[in-house]
Amino acid sequence: MQVLESTWVKLVVDDWFSRYQLIFEGQLYRKHIFSKELDTVCGKGRGFMNENGVLTLTDKEWGLAKKRNDVIAPLAQLDVVGQAAAKEASDLLGVTISYVYKLIKRYRMGSGVVTDLARSSRPGGRGKARVPPEIEIIIADVLNTLYLTRQRRSRAVVTREIRKRCLAAGLRPPSYNTIDSRIALLDPVLVTRKRQGGTAARELRSAAGEPPESLGPLEVVQIDHTKMDVIVVDETVRQPIGRPSLTLAIDTFTRCIVGMLVTLEAPSATSVGLCLAHIVTDKSAWLERLGLDIGLWPMHGKPKKIHLDNAPEFHSEALKRGCEQHGIERDYRPKKQPHFGGIIERVIGTAMAKVHELPGTTFSNPQERGTYKSEARASLTVAELEKWLVLAIGTYHGSIHSSLFETPAAVWTRSTQTWEVGQIADKQAFLVDFLPVVRRRVTRVGFVIDHVSYYADSLKSWIAQRDRLQKFIIRCDPRDLSRIWVLAPENNLYFEVPYRSISNPAVTKWEQRQAIENLRKRGREQVNEATIFSMIDQMRELSEKAANDSKRARRDKSRRSHLASKSQEIELVVPKDHTGERNRVKAFEVEEWSDLTHSDKSHLSEGKSMVKEKVVPFEVEEW
Repeated sequence: MQVLESTWVKLVVDDWFSRYQLIFEGQLYRKHIFSKELDTVCGKGRGFMNENGVLTLTDKEWGLAKKRNDVIAPLAQLDVVGQAAAKEASDLLGVTISYVYKLIKRYRMGSGVVTDLARSSRPGGRGKARVPPEIEIIIADVLNTLYLTRQRRSRAVVTREIRKRCLAAGLRPPSYNTIDSRIALLDPVLVTRKRQGGTAARELRSAAGEPPESLGPLEVVQIDHTKMDVIVVDETVRQPIGRPSLTLAIDTFTRCIVGMLVTLEAPSATSVGLCLAHIVTDKSAWLERLGLDIGLWPMHGKPKKIHLDNAPEFHSEALKRGCEQHGIERDYRPKKQPHFGGIIERVIGTAMAKVHELPGTTFSNPQERGTYKSEARASLTVAELEKWLVLAIGTYHGSIHSSLFETPAAVWTRSTQTWEVGQIADKQAFLVDFLPVVRRRVTRVGFVIDHVSYYADSLKSWIAQRDRLQKFIIRCDPRDLSRIWVLAPENNLYFEVPYRSISNPAVTKWEQRQAIENLRKRGREQVNEATIFSMIDQMRELSEKAANDSKRARRDKSRRSHLASKSQEIELVVPKDHTGERNRVKAFEVEEWSDLTHSDKSHLSEGKSMVKEKVVPFEVEEW
C-alpha cells in the first residue's frame, strides 16, 4: 500500500471516537475539540464555556451525582479522612474504599458543585472505533480522491473502491456502516464545496462581516437590478413584448424605498443615473402624471453613500464622476458576498413574490410556473406595471416592518424632522452628470459621434480654434440621441447640442446600433449619417407592419415610445462653409380652384359643393 503524504494526512493519537483522527487539509473530518485544545486555540477562559452536565445528565445520573455529593462533601472538608469514615461512605455509595478516596480528591480539585462527582464516561467501548489505522487511511484517501470531487460519485462507488483496496492490501474490509459513519463525519462545508462548488457552499458558511452602518436617513442607500418575473405588453395592440428590468434603491436606516426605474433596456450606467435622479427629486409631479396621490411617495433627497454590487454598470466612468461631482460616496460589497447587500436583496425578493400575483407572471423558475401560460395571460403595459409598483411601494411604506416595529413611513417622518437631508436643485443637470461619457474633437461640421453629426451656433468659436483645443467631454442619453451635452472647457457648463440635420428623427442608441449592424451586413463599408437614418426609417416601418406578429418588433416599438415628437419649427443655423449645400425636403401638395362654369354657379347657388381639381405638386427647396 502506497504511503500517503504527511502534508494532507495526519494521525492524531487522542480519545476521539477512536484512537485516530484523520484530517485532510486541516478539515476533512469535523474536529471534536476538547477543553485542552480550546485553551490553546482560543486562550483559556475566552470564547467558550463548558457545559458540566446540568442539562445533559439523565435523571438517574443526576441522582447518583447528587447522592455522591451529599456523602463526599463533608468528608472533603476534613484534613484527614480515616478508614472508618471511608468504609461508611463506601457502604452508602456501593463503591470500594479506594474509589471513595478518588471521589474525595475529585471533589477537592473541582468547583464544589454536584457535577464534579458525576460519572465521567460510560463504561465499555461504546462510541469508540475499533478500525485499525491502516484501514482508516485507506478510507480517508478514497473519500478525498473519489468522493470529494465534482464528479459526485455515489457511496456505492466509494464503498466498492475501499473494499477493493483493503483486499489488495491483505486487510479485512470495513463494514458499510463504518464507511457511512466516516462520510457522516466529513465537514459539510468542505463536502458541498468539493462536490457542488463554492456558490452552493456559501449558504453553509457564516455571514462574516457587516454591511455599512447608517446613522440617519439617506446615509446609506443600497441599489440593485433584477429582471422582473412578469411579461408586459405593448400599448398599441396589447401583445407580449418581454420581461422588463427593475432598479430599486432602499434607505437602510428607515427601510424606505427611495427610488425606482422600470425599463425594457438591460441594466446600464444610465439606469443607475435615472434611478439616482429619481431618488433626489420630488416625486409629486411624476405621481400626478401617473394619476396617483402626490403625497403617496414623499421620500426623496441626495444620498450620502450608495452601496452597490460589482456589476459592470456600477463601475462606469459616468457613475464615478457623477458621484464625485455631487459628493456621493460609493461603497462596493465584497465579491461573492451577497449578504452584504441583504436589505436590497430581501426587498427585491419580496417585490418579486408580489409580482407573482400579476397576470403574465413567469414565476421564479419553470418548475414553479408549471403549465401556466405567461405570454397568453400577460395584460399589463410598462406604464401600468410602473403604476402598480408605486401602489405596492406605498402599501409597503405603510405596513409594520419586522425589524423596525413600526412603519417605514413613520420612521422617515420622525427622522427627517431632526436629520438634515441633502437636496438637488437642478434635476436635469444632475441626470446629465450620470449619462455615459464620450470624448470627441470638434470639426467644421460640429461633433460627429457614431456617424451622426451634431451642431449648434454656440460651436462657432470652438470651430474657429479647433486645432488648438483638446477633446471635449460629451454626454449622450442612450434613450434619445437627438441631442448631446457638451462640456465647455472655459466655464465647465454643459451646452445642449442637437442634430445637425433637423429632419432626422429622435432615435435610441439601440436603433442606431442595429442600423449600423444591418448596413455592414449588406456590405456597406462606408456608413454615413444619411444611410443610418434611412435604415432606421425602414426598420420602424417594418416594425409597425409586424406589430401584431412579432414580439421583438413590439418590444423595439415600446423601447422608443418615450421619445417626444420633434417640433418641425426649429430654426437651425448652418455654418457659412455649408451655405451652398441644399437639402431637398418632401414636396407638399397644393390645390387650385378651376374656373367656375355657368352650371357650376347654378350648383353653387343651390348650396352644392364646389368642384376641386388637383394639380401636380411642385417641389420647394430650403437653404
